[in-house]
Amino acid sequence: QVQLVESGGGLVQAGDSLGLSCAVSGRTFGSYVIGWFRQAPGKEREFVAAISRNGANTLYADSVKGRFTISRNNAKNTLYLQMNSLKSEDTAIYYCAADWASRPTYSDPDEYEYWGQGTQVTVSS
Repeated sequence: QVQLVESGGGLVQAGDSLGLSCAVSGRTFGSYVIGWFRQAPGKEREFVAAISRNGANTLYADSVKGRFTISRNNAKNTLYLQMNSLKSEDTAIYYCAADWASRPTYSDPDEYEYWGQGTQVTVSS
């Protein structure tokens, strides 16, 4: 069973930076494509970023491109999301998700099998 645990959420002001982490259990972390998703109140879950098994390929939503950076450390079974220049519209619960990699990266949440419980990010304006 794969378990994902997010951490690092909090309350920040617009323009600030915040880093999220996602610890993934299991010895096959390097076999997964990992993604970050978010869900704001009253809205559907949306794709944020994804990274391939070896970190060579990344994919970003247009809304975060140039501000957010996804990375992974396979030796530590950990996924990261560095968020800079935060905006109020970035306020959401952020989830990490994992799936046995069938392609380098993908953005459809329905294709991810394993999910964390989420961490709240609130950006005040």
